[in-house]
Amino acid sequence: MNPSKQIDELIAEIPDWRGKTFATVRKTILAADPEIVEEFKWMGSPLWSRDGMIAVANAFKGKVNVTFAYGAKLPDPDKLFNSGYGGNTRRAIDFFEGDKVNERALKALVRAAI
Repeated sequence: MNPSKQIDELIAEIPDWRGKTFATVRKTILAADPEIVEEFKWMGSPLWSRDGMIAVANAFKGKVNVTFAYGAKLPDPDKLFNSGYGGNTRRAIDFFEGDKVNERALKALVRAAI
């Protein structure tokens, strides 16, 4: 099965707000650049890349997490990053129930990561 279909199935299996948030995040990442490639790695994690890894996402109990491989190097004027400050490289965005995805700012982060 191709990765996009696997990601479709993963999102479909998340019936609550996390599935909707995950779908919005995915749509926004893919809209940032037509050459972004979807992959399905590490025992079921959607990953997006273009000439290298951009971000990986997972739905956990109580949140949807999007981790940018080189997030520490990215400008974040909209202050989307709210997690993953313990390391020197990665930065993450945790979405919780009721959070809105700032699609404009997320696209800008993705474009900066390319």
